Amino acid sequence: MLDRRDFLKAAGVTVVGSAIATPGSASADVTVAAEPPQTAFLDANPRWVVKPFPLHRVSIANGTIFAEKRDRVLNYASAYSVDRVLHNFRVTAGLPTPAGSSPPGGWDDATGNLRGHFSGHLLTMFAQAYAGTGSTVYLDKVNQVVAGLAQCQTAMAGRFSHPGFLSAYPETQFIQLESFATYPTIWAPYYTLHKIMRGLLDSYLLAGNTQALTVVTKMGDWVAQRLNALPRATLNRMWSIYIAGEFGAMNEVMADLFALTGQQKYLTAALCFDNRQALFGATLANTDTLTRLHANTHVPQFLGYLRVFDQNGVADYRTVTENFFRMVVPNRMYAHGGTSGTWPAATGLPANTNPELFQPRGNIAGSIGGNGAETCTTYNLLRVARNLFFHDTNAAYMDYYERGLVNHILGSRRDANSTSSPNVTYFFPLQLGSVRSFGNTGTCCGGTGLENHTKYQETIYFRAPDHSALWVNLYIGSTLQWTEKGVTIAQATDFPRAQESTLTVTGNATFALRLRIPQWADGFRLFINGVEQTGTKTPGTYLQVSRSWVSGDTVRVMFPFKTRSESTLDQPSVQSLRHGPLILGAISTATTLRNFSLYANAKLDGRLALTPVAGSTNQFDSNGLRLRPVYLGDTQAHHLYVRRNEPTIVFGTRSSGVPNRLSGTQTFLDAVWVAAPFASHAAFMTQVTNVGNTWRSRGLLSTTEQTAVTNAAQAAEPDLRP
Repeated sequence: MLDRRDFLKAAGVTVVGSAIATPGSASADVTVAAEPPQTAFLDANPRWVVKPFPLHRVSIANGTIFAEKRDRVLNYASAYSVDRVLHNFRVTAGLPTPAGSSPPGGWDDATGNLRGHFSGHLLTMFAQAYAGTGSTVYLDKVNQVVAGLAQCQTAMAGRFSHPGFLSAYPETQFIQLESFATYPTIWAPYYTLHKIMRGLLDSYLLAGNTQALTVVTKMGDWVAQRLNALPRATLNRMWSIYIAGEFGAMNEVMADLFALTGQQKYLTAALCFDNRQALFGATLANTDTLTRLHANTHVPQFLGYLRVFDQNGVADYRTVTENFFRMVVPNRMYAHGGTSGTWPAATGLPANTNPELFQPRGNIAGSIGGNGAETCTTYNLLRVARNLFFHDTNAAYMDYYERGLVNHILGSRRDANSTSSPNVTYFFPLQLGSVRSFGNTGTCCGGTGLENHTKYQETIYFRAPDHSALWVNLYIGSTLQWTEKGVTIAQATDFPRAQESTLTVTGNATFALRLRIPQWADGFRLFINGVEQTGTKTPGTYLQVSRSWVSGDTVRVMFPFKTRSESTLDQPSVQSLRHGPLILGAISTATTLRNFSLYANAKLDGRLALTPVAGSTNQFDSNGLRLRPVYLGDTQAHHLYVRRNEPTIVFGTRSSGVPNRLSGTQTFLDAVWVAAPFASHAAFMTQVTNVGNTWRSRGLLSTTEQTAVTNAAQAAEPDLRP
């Protein structure tokens, strides 16, 4: 554990008392670190088996879809007034507000019970924007907001129970929570506090503003003195109160404060947020009790539990997080990576009309009739998956991360500029024929949306703790400055609008390169300096290449997208259409599932050969509908799911004329194609024969019908070639 001053010294920060000195800030005592403290903070984590690079070491390449989405948010960030960020805090502190100043708006208005939360997200956005671009426009905003918050904290001292208190409203809501007040009398006071503290921690870690660390440490003192004195029974009940007891990832920020300072009281306070009554014990026992729990209340708690494990090493905190994640992914996961939704009444299952609640385990098709898939829940699930990977380099975590990122998160930002609106989604709707609604000033998803699109680079590359290996997790156009190895890695690709990527090494170093082979990437190919590498390349794993790299070495990977259908867990005939990593939405205003016939397009390698739309990347026409990737951020009505409808057994252009009968949950064609890909047409014919024999033994095919099916499959050989 680093002493605070040792930590700051290691991070390259000049400490001047407890303050900092920055030109242009409202308080002229700020010094910005040459190397932001995030570098030392990440390196100091004692339990990670793989570590991320600090945000400023990775830059997103211009011309990529990630840069386009990011720049639209930066356009909003550049225009945002610092006085708006500070407005509600100044009012609460009794400080004057500049002429024309106003609150952020939405839930963060002049009187709402959640005021202050959006300001925390804005501060994180500014810090991430600075780390990602190096622009002093965002650094100046960070410094000015932090200085303003410090002034508010000083003005509030003596007026509340502890001089560290800082909020955009008085202590009233915190006091009422301890008396078990319910929503809407109060509204998630510790959730709001988490956003403010997280923004301050990000200002310190990403932008090197040590005044932010001073302010947030005082806030931590207030939290510790308040919660550490409460009995466990009181804490349990507080966190079990719907919405009022929501606390975001307060356990994460308190554990981070402990990591930064070594003061035990902060880790003790982090443990106060254990949700022992509602969820912790059940999840530890791997008992699934998530149904009807508010999804985004609980997901970030598990991020905090994992951060507690990082600091205290108590295995239960890691176990609950791993168990929880598996309860959601894939068991409550929609095709685009989201979760939560409504569902109608069914046998033993009362109806639910609140789209923010976890649906029953395995209920996917049964819960796509309403809104659902809250975007900030996916934001938090990605954070949980990422942090689990730090402890267990299972590629499945990155497969989920990629799914959520390139579908739900990319698609949550409208493809239009605005300086007055975040232009992000609250829900990424599942409702048939639904339209995405963009905006969300002052909402939870509006706030996390500002963060989503200014930190795309954070998970592209990870490293071994001793810098002996580099993980390439995502194929996103970017440049990594690996200072410790003296090399730069430049990745050239426009994924997911491209199906290959080239990494170029500048500098000489020896390390193992670990390239993720996505779960969807059949046909993955690898070339080093133009020479193709042979050997096994298994989807859903990492491929390692160890060598002494020299400046100019290139690594080219190819990952052809194949179009497949993906069945829901509860109704196999209800399926999404997946093109490589992308979910294709069917453009339609219909409010019932559209019937799709796709097996006629199936090839021996398992892909679906759809008709591409000329001049439109990743778009297709099929069954009279346009299919488009959901990363396109517009207001076209769409369906994320279709109903597979194959009335007769058909192979390519050859119809057998035989009904495609059902056995249990599988049709004849389902049973054949579940074995794809096929090594040859002969292997395919063996599968057709075997399924035909099974169906005939069950009385589902006559001898004559089986012969007709076999003849059609044999005649379709030219149509089935990949």
